[in-house]
Amino acid sequence: MSTLLLAEETLDPLVSDRDAKTAIVQAVAEQFHCDFLIEIEPDMLDGELVSDLPVEYARQRAVLPIRYKDRLAVVTCDPAHVIGHDDMTLLLGEEPILVVAPRADVLAGIETCYFQQRDNASATIEGMETSIEDSSGTSASDLLRTSDQAPVTRWVNSILLEALQEGASDIHIEPFDRRVQVRYRVDGVLVSHGEAPKSMEANIASRLKIMGGLDIAEKRLPQDGMARVAIGEREVDIRISTVPVAEGERIVLRLLRHDTAMLSLQQLGMRRSTLETFQSLLDEPHGVLWVTGPTGSGKTTTLYSALGQVDTQRKNVMTIEDPIEYQVQNIGQIAVKPKIGLTFASGLRHILRQDPDIILVGETRDTETAEIVVQASLTGHLVFSTLHTNHALGAVTRLSDMGVEPFLVAESSQAAMAQRLVRKLCTSCRRETTVSDGDVRALGEWAKELQGKTTYEAVGCDACREGYAGRIGIFELVVFDGEIREAIRSGVSMHRLQEIAAASDSLTLREDAVAKILSGDTDPHEVRTVLGALDAV
Repeated sequence: MSTLLLAEETLDPLVSDRDAKTAIVQAVAEQFHCDFLIEIEPDMLDGELVSDLPVEYARQRAVLPIRYKDRLAVVTCDPAHVIGHDDMTLLLGEEPILVVAPRADVLAGIETCYFQQRDNASATIEGMETSIEDSSGTSASDLLRTSDQAPVTRWVNSILLEALQEGASDIHIEPFDRRVQVRYRVDGVLVSHGEAPKSMEANIASRLKIMGGLDIAEKRLPQDGMARVAIGEREVDIRISTVPVAEGERIVLRLLRHDTAMLSLQQLGMRRSTLETFQSLLDEPHGVLWVTGPTGSGKTTTLYSALGQVDTQRKNVMTIEDPIEYQVQNIGQIAVKPKIGLTFASGLRHILRQDPDIILVGETRDTETAEIVVQASLTGHLVFSTLHTNHALGAVTRLSDMGVEPFLVAESSQAAMAQRLVRKLCTSCRRETTVSDGDVRALGEWAKELQGKTTYEAVGCDACREGYAGRIGIFELVVFDGEIREAIRSGVSMHRLQEIAAASDSLTLREDAVAKILSGDTDPHEVRTVLGALDAV
């Protein structure tokens, strides 16, 4: 065993301070007359250098080819390993210089470098035979491994890895007469990412069903399952849905990345007045905070951002979700499992016996759950939950349709917030423009207040996708104060509720969208696409 590895293994149980360990590794580097890296910078990584280096070899020996000071180098945690250096010289075709970094940093650099590689699905398809044997592995392997995988497994792992690199939320695998189309949903928009031969269709479906624990022989009925894959030490959960169609089985994969950092409330895009009001609601001792909007509008992200403002050391926070989208320390999280009787309603009943202060209910989708949520708020709990409604005040109508009495809705609810996600204009290539009469006719009456004003439009460049990069929220927050509560108890019309909310200076979705258009965050056509002609009015 080398001097450096022996030092690290000996000191691991004794030295808890990272700075002390770093100092020891640096001293070993000096002994071998090697440069020492405190951190492996992103611009040092080059995917082409590792194209012929199996990730298993790199991990086992903790070695990684990099670009360092305009030279070819190998960063290692063991400069005494001469054989490994000789192997790298043969692989790279020239002798690299050696630089030293702590083992943990080298391994982290390996994961990042291999994750950034862009070969993948199309190159894998090109090397495959027309007839392929079925892959029958029992569990999903590390996506970065390729040496011991069957061709179909490599292809499936390749599209998963590409989708994660693109920041996709979903993968659509769609069979047609002569091909299998693959599309990723990125920033809410489906983008084509190549095709696979029709001959691969059955093998792809079998592989994904095996990953999700589904019945590979059942092709007539829809199926749902869950799988987990690894990217180095990071894990990604995948919700797998199959539906039989005329040309075969259509498969959609929802990617749930647990390593994704939660956004703060300040990063969501709320206007200052909305943000301050929303934050004040988090200090309430009880009541329900409803977040509404269609699927994929960022409701869960908003609720978890809210939980990030809560003192979880002093308060007992519990959630029930389907599925768990973020894993958070100091919070008890329950995943719904209907097959064994663990529904939102039954799980919520048990949560109430756990002495919670704050409860997050992933979705209020039935009468039983709605009644328990309302009762929980009335017995002294602060509850966060979501509803599928188009506007904030639509929560009142939705709850009434579920059978919740209006006086209970009024007494229990603190506020309702509707939201949508719109694509952000790329600041590198966006272009100034003016909204014309023709634009107003195309967009709808709501765009009249933009007429003649300077806005921006999407162009497209190497730094973005079709002129957009990322997404931002638009919000409508209605606080249930005394007047609105009394109106709800009285059973007034939705139109009257909206008039009361407007008089209290509540910002509508349309008004927030217009403000973001004028500030250059997004453009009118994107707002029209997301809100629609009627919702934007």
